[in-house]
Amino acid sequence: MSNHKEQFVVRPGGNPMRRFNKKPEKLKNAKSTIKRLLSYLGNKKGIIVLVFLLSLVATTINIVGTRLNGYTVDNFIENGDMIGLTNICIVLVIIYLISVTSTYIQNRFMVSIAQRTTSDIRRDLFGNMQKLPLKYFDTHSSGDLMSRLTNDVDNINITLSQNVTQLFSGVVNIAGMFVAMILLSPRLTLVGSIAIPLMFIMTRIIVNKTQPFFIKQQKELGNLNGYIEEMISGQKAVLLFSQEEHVKEEFSKINKRLTRSAIFAQALSGFMGPVNNFINNLTYLIVAVCGGYFILSGMNITIGVVFAFILYMRNFTRPLNEILNIFNTIQSALAGAERVFEVIDESKEEDTEEARDVDNIYGKVTLNDVNFSYTKEKQILKNINLTAKKGQTIAIVGPTGSGKTTIINLLTKFYDIDSGEIAIDDENIKNIKRGSLRKSISMVLQDTFLFSDSVRENIRYGRLSATDEEVEQTAKLANAHSFIRQLPEGYDTILSDNGGNISHGQRQLLAIARAILAQSSILILDEATSSIDTRTEVAIQKALLNLMEGKTTFVIAHRLSTIRNADQILAIKDGQIIERGTHNELIKKDGFYAELYKSQFKTGMSL
Repeated sequence: MSNHKEQFVVRPGGNPMRRFNKKPEKLKNAKSTIKRLLSYLGNKKGIIVLVFLLSLVATTINIVGTRLNGYTVDNFIENGDMIGLTNICIVLVIIYLISVTSTYIQNRFMVSIAQRTTSDIRRDLFGNMQKLPLKYFDTHSSGDLMSRLTNDVDNINITLSQNVTQLFSGVVNIAGMFVAMILLSPRLTLVGSIAIPLMFIMTRIIVNKTQPFFIKQQKELGNLNGYIEEMISGQKAVLLFSQEEHVKEEFSKINKRLTRSAIFAQALSGFMGPVNNFINNLTYLIVAVCGGYFILSGMNITIGVVFAFILYMRNFTRPLNEILNIFNTIQSALAGAERVFEVIDESKEEDTEEARDVDNIYGKVTLNDVNFSYTKEKQILKNINLTAKKGQTIAIVGPTGSGKTTIINLLTKFYDIDSGEIAIDDENIKNIKRGSLRKSISMVLQDTFLFSDSVRENIRYGRLSATDEEVEQTAKLANAHSFIRQLPEGYDTILSDNGGNISHGQRQLLAIARAILAQSSILILDEATSSIDTRTEVAIQKALLNLMEGKTTFVIAHRLSTIRNADQILAIKDGQIIERGTHNELIKKDGFYAELYKSQFKTGMSL
């Protein structure tokens, strides 16, 4: 494990990065976030225009229908004309059916737009995550990243599919109804307009109060998901150290922070609806009283006009109220979108302009005066120099945290060096594209990872074009064929999460088979046999010797008995190579390596 992990110590029941920050949070740039969301709608302009037209049709029908209601009161109900009343009712039913149909089609199209848009956002987010450097994943919770990919994107989807439709139809309704109100009665329109500024003032106050809580809610949701993912992955450690109660307490703390943020956000935003309804009802009362006064004063206003105006007023304030009420979900979506775009905007792994693809890497590796640090506070590697010729095996030994794995991380360009040069075939790896370089390197790590797929496909992951025969032949070289045949479905056996239904040693055998199948020029074994029993290790060592023939191999080993035949052994301490040579040379030298070697046989333990 490399030293940079030490600054993010993870233990059962706690994570120092997860603190409850009481300072109010705000959207960093709401306008920019909205603009980016709209850019995803750019290639769907045709459907959006159609949605707008359908909304216009529905609004026009509502305006006409409302006016016909007033006309019905004045011309048919007051005059007792049942035939005319019947005919106008039939007309109203027809136009309202048209309105319902257009609204349904509008919603159907908007759902399609929302799904396609969030699919594009999800694609971009996941695609960009594949380009992020290893450093990003080392310093960010995987649960939080999953939350951004699922919860935050889902919030965007809900807002687009439901609230944007309301926004579209609401704006059209508000504009149409306002024009109809003015045409019907300018006096009553002036009276009814007193509600508009009051509603906007109250909405602005509430939005400013709730926005920090919505941002906090999304952040705490990410923290909760991160903690859950971490504890599920580390459940064995939790049970081993009897930390179940402590873990539950930590979960409760994070859960309470999320609940508190959600309650404040939802409760405050929920206050918006009742306040605006009160303002609306008060306005209806004022309009009714003023309308009655105008009628009694002999002005040119009828009961039907007042009735139609109140309906217009209700159809005007209802969408306005809906738009103001959906600000809470819009805020939640914007907070989620900002978190999504933060990941998309993270610095990607980028090759230099001079970098090129290399088809055939020979295998010579050189490190010249390499210096590296994960953080400015502590230098990890200091003036590292080594040369590995093609076909040689280089073993790297040293205490935990000395920088062994860091050298591998630099060789594979997971991290970039601070100074010095790393060359492969005398070519600076800065001038070799990462993808091209990594295709020429196979790795078998101490902590293997297997996918929830068949045994065959897990091995084939090393080279997707490999045939079934090549997969099985590779398994035989890795001494995995015999145990695979004993599985319920043989090579077609589906592995559970990270190979949980096979032993740790068997998982490493599959990882070794996957590396063999890759047919790379450079092989890296990071304590690859540490979890394999002694009998199996003997067979694996024979297979690895055949595999390593002709390949440049780097071996990181704590079990020093496995590297006696290495062409060169590098002993590293505090980020510096303090000894180098063959096993026999270093034993004769009776220095640091000899001390490590002897101590293992004295204690019977690997360092």
